[in-house]
Amino acid sequence: MIDLLAAGLADIVQAKYLLPLVLGTLAGIVGGALPGVTITMTIIVVLPFTFGLDPLQGLAAMTGVYVGGSAGGLVTAVLLGLPGTPSAIATTFDGHPMAKKGEPGRAIWLGIWASFFGGLLGGMFLIAATAPLAAFALQFGPWEFFSLFVLALSMVAGLVEGSLIKGLISGALGLIVTVLGNDPVMGQERLTLGIAFIRGGIDFLPVLIGIFAFAQIMGEIERSGGAARVAGALERAASLSVNHLRIVWEVVSRPFQLLWFSFIGVLIGVLPAIGGSAASMMAYDQAKKISRHPERFGSGTPEGIIASESSNNANVGGSLVTIMAFGIPGDAVTAVMLGALTIHGIQSGPLFISQNAKLAYGMFAAYLLAHVVMLVILAVGARWMLRVVSVPKAALFPVVLVLCVIGAYALNNTMGNVYILLAFGVLGYGMAKGGFPLAPFILGVILGDQIEINLIRSIMTDPDPWLFVTRPISGLLLAASIASFAFALWQHHRMRKRAGSAGDGADF
Repeated sequence: MIDLLAAGLADIVQAKYLLPLVLGTLAGIVGGALPGVTITMTIIVVLPFTFGLDPLQGLAAMTGVYVGGSAGGLVTAVLLGLPGTPSAIATTFDGHPMAKKGEPGRAIWLGIWASFFGGLLGGMFLIAATAPLAAFALQFGPWEFFSLFVLALSMVAGLVEGSLIKGLISGALGLIVTVLGNDPVMGQERLTLGIAFIRGGIDFLPVLIGIFAFAQIMGEIERSGGAARVAGALERAASLSVNHLRIVWEVVSRPFQLLWFSFIGVLIGVLPAIGGSAASMMAYDQAKKISRHPERFGSGTPEGIIASESSNNANVGGSLVTIMAFGIPGDAVTAVMLGALTIHGIQSGPLFISQNAKLAYGMFAAYLLAHVVMLVILAVGARWMLRVVSVPKAALFPVVLVLCVIGAYALNNTMGNVYILLAFGVLGYGMAKGGFPLAPFILGVILGDQIEINLIRSIMTDPDPWLFVTRPISGLLLAASIASFAFALWQHHRMRKRAGSAGDGADF
């Protein structure tokens, strides 16, 4: 294994492979940093340029896009509070408040270094444990997947800052969004209200852009004085320069947390259809649960940034192993990469690594080296990033809105997604005004489809409902769901007691 990895690294540092990797990583960082563009759109744009390359060159470029985009999304998440990619949603919770406090450099570099270490840990873990992870994932049937998604959804309670009831309502609204459109079994219309473009269901991307970007922009416009103060605080920072040794120590001085968050990212990446957004949410939830001061989360605590960014970059490695070992795309980005393999006449699946060892370990090497390239590119361009927040809001927000609309439209080249973006933008703004947290809503949208599909599959396979409990893995995951919810209830009770009279007005 070590010899194969060394050979892969020797190949990937050659100019003909290194150049596509660097360009792909740069494109990923830029695409990930621009709200509304996302990694998926960036890799789709890059894909046609890889057709004339050999398989390893093309896959190196796309691996660079994936890694760079996962890290690049934190830039606007920190500086503007707008996640450039879905996997950076949780980064906004503490990254943006830290930037508002006048520490944009610290927030960004905490995220970058956490991405770097999390990605490398994820890569090393995958290289050493690909076969055991593959064997574990292959044991999952629809019962286990259903229970896993229920476990992820149970973490909604841990993501809620104030009102638990409002958090649960927000999560339920997210689940309702996933049942709009046709029934996945019978194909009958549900809650479409006679609107044609809803019949096929609602895509996640325009919902995400509307809920977060539109609501954030409207809130900033409404708080024009506050926005000016934020911009002023950021402009007072001479640059994004920081003491890197101090930042690195701030990350690596939490070895247990870093390993645990990276493991969450890898595990969620290996299991198909969950994605980096759920991984970062789950890691953020875990960071809050194990913290001695959970009440600090959401106000600019380093643990929140480290949890989100280390897990979403480790998630990339997990997603890559699904296409190499199982032939199953873990998300939209790996679906494009799977298509690229097919175009080059390469069959992915259980025999992929044994039949294409050079290519497989070349991809592993590209994944590891992409994190180094990402670090160098962001180090060189860090000072330029400060200009994003110095642009007048009146000029910046229209550009961001246009990019959001382009991103929603380009998903399926249909105006329906633009209407969805607008509708959910209004909904997100209303939820924010009403004190309803947005994170549970997004988690419900992410997981709702998979919960329903796997529930239907399990019932069609065997109608016995006790199988959800009697199958060992499924039963263990359901027990963990109950424990997670109970722990969140206890944590809310503890926080209310700490708050004293200040917490009397919060709903439970």
